[in-house]
Amino acid sequence: MSTAPSRLERLDYTVLQQCMHCGLCLPSCPTYAITRVERHGPRGRIALMRAIADREIPLTKVFAEEMYYCLGCLACVSACPAGVDYAQLFEQSRAAAEESRVMASPRRDFVRWFAIRWLFMEPARLELAGRLLRLYQSSGLQAVVRSGAAHRLLPRRWLELEAMTPAIQARFTDDLVSAVTPARGARRFRVALLSGCAQDLIFSQVNADTAEVLARNGCEVVTPAAQDCCGSLHAHNGEWELARVLARRQIDRFPPEEYDAIISNAGGCGSHLKHYHQLLADDPAYAVRAARWDAKVKDIHEWLESTGWEPPRGGPLRVVTYHDSCHLAHGQKVTLQPRRLLAAIPNLRLVELPESTWCCGSAGIYNLIQPEMAEQLLARKIDCIRGTGATTVATGNPGCLLQLINGARARGLELRMAHPITLLAEAYRAVA
Repeated sequence: MSTAPSRLERLDYTVLQQCMHCGLCLPSCPTYAITRVERHGPRGRIALMRAIADREIPLTKVFAEEMYYCLGCLACVSACPAGVDYAQLFEQSRAAAEESRVMASPRRDFVRWFAIRWLFMEPARLELAGRLLRLYQSSGLQAVVRSGAAHRLLPRRWLELEAMTPAIQARFTDDLVSAVTPARGARRFRVALLSGCAQDLIFSQVNADTAEVLARNGCEVVTPAAQDCCGSLHAHNGEWELARVLARRQIDRFPPEEYDAIISNAGGCGSHLKHYHQLLADDPAYAVRAARWDAKVKDIHEWLESTGWEPPRGGPLRVVTYHDSCHLAHGQKVTLQPRRLLAAIPNLRLVELPESTWCCGSAGIYNLIQPEMAEQLLARKIDCIRGTGATTVATGNPGCLLQLINGARARGLELRMAHPITLLAEAYRAVA
């Protein structure tokens, strides 16, 4: 066994000691609830982390695979009475697993290099990939691939992955949102809008709706072109140093002292964006600025509720249920604000979703690397949605939107998935 200390050994040991092993987290953990295996729950995972930190056991491939079996949904954080910082433990454990190279293989190394270290490190590369995918979809080639003939020729796993391919928008955020959107009426605030990476390609209209809603409520909205990834993909998948690089880029692009708030409309991104100081605490050039940054980052629902917003005067008739994005609910503790926003829209009847905070199985790239567990969670979520009788499902995270869109389509359900801010923007326009 190597004598070099692992990342878990270098971690502040008090974080590992927080867990009291009470087990109150277990009913909230989706993987434990389905398998009933102790190591598939937060308590078992933390015990493994601590044993590695104490050098009682080596860091093995089995441990690494367990860390990637965890959704990272943070439901255990909401359930924990001791305040265990599972988010930090989870990310550091995956980083330790990657540093150890226990899961390395030529195929895995290439996929990680291409997707995480190359594609998502430069916005121009991601935009090019999006435009190529858009061409594949609009040219009719996708229809051919999804035909019965192609199903007989292509491997099953390829077809499963292709079926999850998101519909790329014809126009990205740069085409829909001006670099500066002036406030309607008196300017109350100057805010920056984060357009995201996947959000920009798949749900660019959500960014346009967000800018419109902010401007209508007294905000001058600054939306720079060609924005970088926030780094959550990297931090959640063991690429700690690349996450630090991207955090520095964001702080440089959006100097926190220049804005009243830095707005995120993606639950998973927002949770990560609020923890740049933790990423850069040991960086003398960025630590202070990162702390300022964390204080300025606000989820869009959180921001509107804290500053006040104009209720719409009308809107189409809808029956809506709300699914909590895991990182919006458990990471950012934003749960009531989206519901209050939806409830204030005229003609919208909000029906509470059973198990609304239960993960839908998206969890970043979890549905790609753990398809069987992700599908079980998705099926459970769709069953709950069916029971509400709603025709629209609102949720504040692009990964959840895409997962639910794919789940409904695979089951032949006519359900609309929409961001709460899109529903608010549509209500404003209905009586404009």
